[in-house]
Amino acid sequence: MNIPFLGIRRKKQGETTLAADPEGVAELLSECDLLRSLTVQEGVVLDDSVHSLEALDQLLPGWRDDEEILPWLGNDAGLYLGTVIVRTVPGAQWQVWPGGRPVVRLASGREFDVVASGHEWAANGVPELSQVYGEVAEA
Repeated sequence: MNIPFLGIRRKKQGETTLAADPEGVAELLSECDLLRSLTVQEGVVLDDSVHSLEALDQLLPGWRDDEEILPWLGNDAGLYLGTVIVRTVPGAQWQVWPGGRPVVRLASGREFDVVASGHEWAANGVPELSQVYGEVAEA
């Protein structure tokens, strides 16, 4: 997922960080409109909590038969996972890799490609989003 309009600035050796408004970028990345609309239809409210990740993991994956929606849903699932991490894990923040891919960086410096995890979850159901969260929160 390439998001060139996020207003990134270059740091040493191609590393990028978010511009002066990290909260605004976090808000933008948290929208996940497709995922939110599908889950509302299933009675699941995404409130940016760990419990909502567990509820997502329990949904029947009817979208896996729709090759058109699958990549978009994977992006949204990954961005939602990242949103929950950034809002609940102390020191976690959004980072943008060269090329525009958003990842989550922990206070320790460790980075997680949450969009890749979202794509795997949407396509295969594993790893579960709550499981990825648990691994990140322990790191």
